[in-house]
Amino acid sequence: MIVTTTPAIEGRRITAYKGIVVGEAILGANVFRDIFAGITDIIGGRSGAYEASLQEARETALRELEERAASIGGTAVVGVDLDYEVINNMLMVSASGTAVVID
Repeated sequence: MIVTTTPAIEGRRITAYKGIVVGEAILGANVFRDIFAGITDIIGGRSGAYEASLQEARETALRELEERAASIGGTAVVGVDLDYEVINNMLMVSASGTAVVID
């Protein structure tokens, strides 16, 4: 399935709009990861633990987005927007877009 942030897919024609679809992922904070990330912040550098969590959450949200698009007959998703939010020590990633049928 093609998933894109653009409103159209070059070289492909959108033949039907199926509706807005959303995928979400919420990951709880890990105490040991937080301690390690704090040490990384003190000595400098990137926090691999947080980067891995962000990647996992993003991939989960996009996978759910694709599954929901397919469940309503979509063959692609256009206009995708990713949002990141921290709520009560949990990371939430949401992906939204429009499920479409392409030829």
